[in-house]
Amino acid sequence: MSRISKEEVKHVANLARLAITEEEAARMLGELDAMIEFAELLNELDTENVEATTHVLDLKNVLREDKTKESLSREEALKNAPQQQDGQFKVPNAF
Repeated sequence: MSRISKEEVKHVANLARLAITEEEAARMLGELDAMIEFAELLNELDTENVEATTHVLDLKNVLREDKTKESLSREEALKNAPQQQDGQFKVPNAF
């Protein structure tokens, strides 16, 4: 017995804004059913002593300490700008 109906496949496709044919719906029915079956197999695993993780690798942020320092003056920042106006970069209108 299938764990998902053809109507549910069409509904999911509609939610994803996918236009599918009857043949594609029938094929996806089998594929989605196989995925659900595999997910149900995972429910049988004993995970009692398995620590929850958010990532398989132990990652740490390697960020420098946030320190204030001298930055460019406005004039220095704008000196190579092709166009400037009122102390700001002038760019073409996007519209």
